[in-house]
Amino acid sequence: MVLGPRSAYAALLGLAALDAAGYSIIAPVVPAIADETGAGPALVGALVTMFAVGQLAGYPLAGRGIERHHASLVLAAALACMVVGDLGFILGDGLAVYFPARLLQGVGAGGLWIGITFAVLERFPGEEYRRLTGILAAYSVGSILGPSLGALGGIRGPFLLHLGLVLAGAVAVAALGAPRTPARFGSDRTALRAPGFWLASAGIGLVAVGLGSLEGPLPLHFSTELSQAAIAALYVAGAVLAGAAATLAGRTAPRPALVAGGLAILGGVALAGAVASVPLWVVAVALTGVGVGAGEAGALGILLESVGPERIVTAMVVWSQLWALGYLAAPVAAGGVAETLGFGAVGLVPLAAAALVALAYLTAPARDRGTA
Repeated sequence: MVLGPRSAYAALLGLAALDAAGYSIIAPVVPAIADETGAGPALVGALVTMFAVGQLAGYPLAGRGIERHHASLVLAAALACMVVGDLGFILGDGLAVYFPARLLQGVGAGGLWIGITFAVLERFPGEEYRRLTGILAAYSVGSILGPSLGALGGIRGPFLLHLGLVLAGAVAVAALGAPRTPARFGSDRTALRAPGFWLASAGIGLVAVGLGSLEGPLPLHFSTELSQAAIAALYVAGAVLAGAAATLAGRTAPRPALVAGGLAILGGVALAGAVASVPLWVVAVALTGVGVGAGEAGALGILLESVGPERIVTAMVVWSQLWALGYLAAPVAAGGVAETLGFGAVGLVPLAAAALVALAYLTAPARDRGTA
């Protein structure tokens, strides 16, 4: 039976939370993986990065599925990839299995994001921004759920719990079914030349770099003073603030939200690496969480303003891929910086991404900066 609008939206919110849990689960598990395998910050950062590599492949595959079929089919294929990825961590042993498993989880995550977004666009025309803001809030809930699963300890346990949630998500997708009136979404590459699109893209890149820096090598820094459960609690607190910031940012103009979020990301990541004090780590993660929430909402708002739903497939895929590129590059770059210059220099990584946001903002016409 196909779900009604209210139940369908609830199912999509649950899938969004599941998607976010899939990428945020890794942070508190990183020290256990390092202990089991002997991997250092750079290699652990590369493992975290595999998720984004998978997303890069998952986004365009899902975009083609949306153009040829409908969102529910894309969601089902994405969940199948996640099942196989979870089984790699549950049944496998060592980096030779963990790397491809994390890659498959990323492919699934790419499909989930595109599938959820276009399921909203299919079912709620005219309400896109309000509904997608709710989806972002659900992603924040998932960002809380992921570290909470990681607090179980070890490697297999957290991913076993995640597998159970994935199977529940498959039931929800089966109930979601196809929309009664299929929507048709097109691709328009000219949208990629709009200044607003590039400002939105630079903004989401900064958000991804900030999040990747926080979740890549910095848990190893935190583990000098904190247990795995305490690290999980720290990331849960950051996710709570990210959700609150995204909700508040959704009620304001997107460009100021992006600027405020970017500044908070810069301060939070720099502080997290520069100090070895638990209270200051709490402040740093809180700042980063606020920045991620506000910055993501601002970047999404700019994208929706710049590109209409009728021609958004290519723009959404490319925008999402740029998020993945930022999340891909940040753990490796931050891990390399931590090994060569120390954790105190990790803040240089999001600073480089912020320079691109400033360039996109300053070179855009006044109307695209929200100043005319």
